[in-house]
Amino acid sequence: MDSSPQRTRSKNWSLPNILTYGRVVAVPVVVALMFWPEKDWARWTALGIFALAAITDFFDGYLARIWSLQSSLGRMLDPIADKLLVGACLLILTAIQQIKGVTVWAALIILLREILVSGLREFLAELRVSVPVSTVAKWKTTAQLLALGFLIVGPAGEKVLPGSQMIGIVLLWIAAVLTLYTGWDYLKASLTHVPDE
Repeated sequence: MDSSPQRTRSKNWSLPNILTYGRVVAVPVVVALMFWPEKDWARWTALGIFALAAITDFFDGYLARIWSLQSSLGRMLDPIADKLLVGACLLILTAIQQIKGVTVWAALIILLREILVSGLREFLAELRVSVPVSTVAKWKTTAQLLALGFLIVGPAGEKVLPGSQMIGIVLLWIAAVLTLYTGWDYLKASLTHVPDE
């Protein structure tokens, strides 16, 4: 297997990794657009960029696998890009009070779970243990991304689909419940690999 620096550089700039880089770049752009919450064009543009970023989350990993372009950088950066996108959107939506009241707890549950899972993954990586993504975790991700999409477009979306903000809130709570389940599931699976001392 060729592990030369040239091949490593080539993989680092492969299409799957470029899609991941794009997802990272999308984060500050979406956040910047959300600073104009009263502007419909900013809301729709933010939604468009967020949707494109969410789609790349599927394609970067898929293309890396089928083209054998998996790299250490890609494996490290992919989950980081996901968490940056979700975390930044939750924070800005809370800051502009799109998420408020008791619903802040749903956002907090999602954020805390992401931190927990990141720590567990780092711990398990040292033990060379991988925990596969469950079907429920995929449902959680889908509900989470849909919720954020509805909330990002916000009042602008209400003009097209009345009640869209409430749909976003309901989906966010569904994502939070699934987050608790998958977080506990992940924690249980991780604890089986903790050595007794």
